[in-house]
Amino acid sequence: MEYSFVIRRAKAEDAEAIKDITGRAFEKYITDAHISSEIEALTESIEKIKEDIDKKYVYIAIVNGVPVGSLRIEIKGDGTAYLTRFGVRSDYSNMGIGKSLMSLTDKLMEEKGVKKLMLHTASTYMELIRFYYGRGFYIDSTNKDRGYIRALLIKEYK
Repeated sequence: MEYSFVIRRAKAEDAEAIKDITGRAFEKYITDAHISSEIEALTESIEKIKEDIDKKYVYIAIVNGVPVGSLRIEIKGDGTAYLTRFGVRSDYSNMGIGKSLMSLTDKLMEEKGVKKLMLHTASTYMELIRFYYGRGFYIDSTNKDRGYIRALLIKEYK
């Protein structure tokens, strides 16, 4: 059997698939991180996703025609960028999809001259913290502004 794996820039028509990926990934995130408060990613509208596709760098990973992962990056004017809504469907986890999305992110950051990439994640989600550490991120600080302990992770580029 032949397999295909593609990561590409998302288009407006991908918004429904991205909503599904995000919903599945963040439901797992809530469970695994033991979060009891509401997560904004789960109530996001299709219109907001389309707006992000238009204004940010939004990528989608597709395996054999099935959308399975996505992430969004906002590049700011000060040499920094912020990564959000990174997720891979759990039925496609541990296949290298997340690593591939992060490798593409690294390439984009270097291409765009970004010096610092930031993201927030639950500090209690050890599997995810280890994933980010393995990709060169470190914890800069934590806060409880969303009702649970979130870590600000940073990756610096030369």
